Amino acid sequence: MKKIGFLSFGHWTDSPHSAVRSASDALLQSIELAVAAEEIGADGAYFRVHHFAQQLASPFPLVAAVGARTSRIEIGTGVIDMRYENPLYMAEDAGAADLISGGRLQLGISRGSPEQVIKGYEHLGHVPAEGETDADLARRHTARFLDVLDGEGFAEPNPSPMFPNPPGLLRIEPHSPGLRRRIWWGAGSRATAQWTAQQGMNLMSSTLLTEDTGVPFHQLQAEQIQVFRDAWAAAGHDWTPQVSVSRSIFPLVNEMDHQFFGLQTRSQDQVGRLEGGLARFGKTYAAEPDSLIAQLAQDEAIAAADTLLLTVPNQLGVDYNAHILDSVVRHVAPGLGWR
Repeated sequence: MKKIGFLSFGHWTDSPHSAVRSASDALLQSIELAVAAEEIGADGAYFRVHHFAQQLASPFPLVAAVGARTSRIEIGTGVIDMRYENPLYMAEDAGAADLISGGRLQLGISRGSPEQVIKGYEHLGHVPAEGETDADLARRHTARFLDVLDGEGFAEPNPSPMFPNPPGLLRIEPHSPGLRRRIWWGAGSRATAQWTAQQGMNLMSSTLLTEDTGVPFHQLQAEQIQVFRDAWAAAGHDWTPQVSVSRSIFPLVNEMDHQFFGLQTRSQDQVGRLEGGLARFGKTYAAEPDSLIAQLAQDEAIAAADTLLLTVPNQLGVDYNAHILDSVVRHVAPGLGWR
């Protein structure tokens, strides 16, 4: 069985054509969509993180709220930009959110994507060291974060504390056992996927790759997944990792679906430039269920992944996005053996 979740970017705008008019709408509707997804039978609710934008930004209040309102689905991020994070404070927030959810947090992190502002992470006090790039900064923060999640004590206790301390060095609290194995890295290339495996993180791959070899997107992504799994085996980790991929998938089952996404039936991969290099973007899948099943059966990366994240058009509102999820779970997933 393949896990199926949704990934929301949490956009809002005061346009009269948007069902999400404010930050409050974006947050509250994200919670409601997660509740609906669980009722439908989907497996996960994931949220993108962007700073300085009219999109979801601070993930931990949101994932904690989703954890309190649901009981079964995985709750994740896809992804948190580690250039912006204080690793120790993040470990506190993540531990608390995971405990609230009963150990269902799946935390996707990465170096991040092109930003709304120049060097936005510096506004939050995170400046690369001399000779260090912003990608180096993200990986340094990540290394510290992963180390802290192991739960070993490292801080010398006060000899005259306000409250009694346990013996030995102190760790970040609250600590959530098992969370360390539920950290994912958003990798945009085969080389980064190899590094992800070496660090002992799960692989999260989206609808774009920051490289292009001329082959279809799904084949390049499948190659990335295989590179990750080969590197994992070589690293000798004693547990089995998970892989997720993201896709835009819209079953056309009623007139409204055709109005919104009918033109996407001719979608193809796109190649463009991103931050000075070539990038390949995966196509949108939109078709009647039988045709969609046939198309998706040829997607090698989806076949290789453990989890499929459906990118949702959140500004169309909770009811319509719940309809999309329900259509995939009921009309598409069984025909592919995912249910």
